[in-house]
Amino acid sequence: MHGNSWFTILCLISWLSGACQKDQPGTAEAPPGDHSIFRMDNLVAWCVVPFDSMNRGPKERAAMLNELGFKKFAYDWREQHLPGFPEEVEALRQHGIELTSVWWWIDGQGDQLLNPDNQRLLHYLDSLNLSCDIWMSFDERFFEGSDDTEKLELAVQALADLHDQVSEVGSRLMLYNHGAWFGDPRNQVEIIKKSGIQDIGIIYNFHHAHHQLEEFPDLLKIMLPYLNTVNINGMNKEGPKILTVGQGRSEKAMLEALASSGFKGHIGIIGHLEQEDVREVLQRNVIGLQQITSEL
Repeated sequence: MHGNSWFTILCLISWLSGACQKDQPGTAEAPPGDHSIFRMDNLVAWCVVPFDSMNRGPKERAAMLNELGFKKFAYDWREQHLPGFPEEVEALRQHGIELTSVWWWIDGQGDQLLNPDNQRLLHYLDSLNLSCDIWMSFDERFFEGSDDTEKLELAVQALADLHDQVSEVGSRLMLYNHGAWFGDPRNQVEIIKKSGIQDIGIIYNFHHAHHQLEEFPDLLKIMLPYLNTVNINGMNKEGPKILTVGQGRSEKAMLEALASSGFKGHIGIIGHLEQEDVREVLQRNVIGLQQITSEL
């Protein structure tokens, strides 16, 4: 048989076995990393309830999330939304959507760590037999007048109290980066370590981290043992704060670093624009993510 024919046959066999590689442009190996974290059933819809120009109720919201293909939902709320929380849970269950998380804001006012709304939400979790993560952050007023050492002590003491209350209803605390001292992942890791509590995690939001773009690879290494969810956003150092995924210059590299890091948690898709239909905002971000991951 002619030499070229043998070469053709051998190459065909290699191609059929999935091993054929040619020295041509575009055939380099894909960068290492677990890109399955970006699959649709691992995405969490976040910043939805208070950020919807259509003012959907629980049933309409659950139907909308289902139509978009979301299987996970994190509950952001304002005082006026809380009475509808039981209906929210029921609507999500009917559509097979997991309520992974709820939001707590510790404002630091008064003698109690939890204000009446936070206590009410905790009661709902208990009465509805619902276990989920609680994404929490402190208002900076909680640490007012304290130096960094004192802030660490205050945070550890508060965390111990809150952890006891949350554990009683079968839920877990997650520390959320919402700016200021408490929002720095390095401080959050120190709080967790000093507390000695094993089941506390970290939620990292791109849209609260424009000032940390250059530091992200190093911060990722620090956070990784505790990292539960990363809420993504289009990222330019100069802003804007909220930008569609895929329209920034930095989020592609950040997502590639995340995929290559060994991170196994959830990816959050945010709808953080009050003057728009949150359905369209979420959909744009999912499409942007799909475009980026197709290029990784």
